[in-house]
Amino acid sequence: MCLALPARVVELTGNDQAVIELGGIRKTISLALVDGIAPGDYVIVHVGYALTRLDPAQAEATLAMMAAGPIAETMP
Repeated sequence: MCLALPARVVELTGNDQAVIELGGIRKTISLALVDGIAPGDYVIVHVGYALTRLDPAQAEATLAMMAAGPIAETMP
């Protein structure tokens, strides 16, 4: 099974890399597979790579559903 998550880009760090934030956690990912990403954009992330840009409203709706789901209830 594969899992790709929406995350917000908070900083471009050069060399096709960016810092994303998801649930208060920041991680450096590769932007090698997408063009024209800017801070504030949402991207779909899988195994450390941004796969595509995501519409902000769609990203926020997905994140809200994930936060309300049964997995969220088991997390500290």
